[in-house]
Amino acid sequence: MLVARGLRKRFRKTQAVDGVDITVEVGERVALLGANGAGKTTTLLMLLGAITPDEGTIDLLGYRLPHGRSKAMRSVGFSAGYLPLPDRLRVIEVLRVFADFYGVADAERTARAGLERFGISHLANDMASELSSGQRTLVALVKGTMHSPQFLVLDEPTASLDPDVAARARRGLEDLMSADNTSLLVTSHNMTEVERICERVIFISRGTVVADGRPADVATQFGRDSLEAVFLQLASEEDR
Repeated sequence: MLVARGLRKRFRKTQAVDGVDITVEVGERVALLGANGAGKTTTLLMLLGAITPDEGTIDLLGYRLPHGRSKAMRSVGFSAGYLPLPDRLRVIEVLRVFADFYGVADAERTARAGLERFGISHLANDMASELSSGQRTLVALVKGTMHSPQFLVLDEPTASLDPDVAARARRGLEDLMSADNTSLLVTSHNMTEVERICERVIFISRGTVVADGRPADVATQFGRDSLEAVFLQLASEEDR
């Protein structure tokens, strides 16, 4: 699904990413973890073809980026809670627009099915400007998954959600991934959530991969009893 080798990216004097390798298999659920400033978002943006690495190669769904980006992105979904929605449209109108962008045959039906999957059918006729941050996040998840992507990339998908709403989002994602055998690459600061939905975790620290394996194995590698403890250790090291 994804093979990235030797990714490097520098911004002026800062080496944001320094030799990162990442693979994601078909149907695999992988978390990309690290403290703020570790290089996660820069890595994600390179994997999506939004920025070009200074060095390294990226093969996504069999297409080499950047030249094959348009073809690859037809089967890629992306969602992040910080991305804005068009405020002057109703939720169902926003979703129909994006369904049309992806070439979905029945935009209305698909949009409403997505709202139902994430338990927010009641928001269909609300103005996007009236949504709470949590509701915007859920609508963004619908927007990013309407075209049944083979590969789904999520950047902090439940960061602004209350626990009950986050659980609803997880159920919707698990339903989608199970039904379509969707591959997942997700960043999150919620280690409990990561342990629930991901079978493999990749920790980045100071722009390099420092661990890659099953959650329990990575915790053991660092002599810790949980991913939370590993995250806190690496975050402390980042601050030094």
